[in-house]
Amino acid sequence: MNLSPSAIALLGLVAWPLLLMFLIINQRGLLVLGGRMKVNAFAPDGSNTPSAFGQRLVRSHANCLENLPLQAAVLLYAMHAGQTALTDPLALLLLGARLFQSAMHLISTGPLFVWLRFAGLLAQMLILAWWLLRLSGLA
Repeated sequence: MNLSPSAIALLGLVAWPLLLMFLIINQRGLLVLGGRMKVNAFAPDGSNTPSAFGQRLVRSHANCLENLPLQAAVLLYAMHAGQTALTDPLALLLLGARLFQSAMHLISTGPLFVWLRFAGLLAQMLILAWWLLRLSGLA
């Protein structure tokens, strides 16, 4: 099967938060099995996770899910409408920007990394806006 860049991006945008979730499960499982936290003690936002990385991991995962509906809707529309010629050229860049944003979030919340994370988000939003303009025939 030969997947288009749009299909690869869509699958990647789903696979990435799944991988992050497995990392959260692993981290929490080790904390519970190691007796460092009770199984029912985890705050949904990760705020009581013993490590700063754990907190960033939970927030990065949540951010992926917050943006996934926008990204998936546009890509699915383009695929369903046979318009992937409009999304294919930037699809892998969108996925790369999503991965970059998450990586910067996982590394640090220092000012430089927050700016880099913002750049990754901005790239994704600009690509989505461009696609919407193109798919609607306005550009």
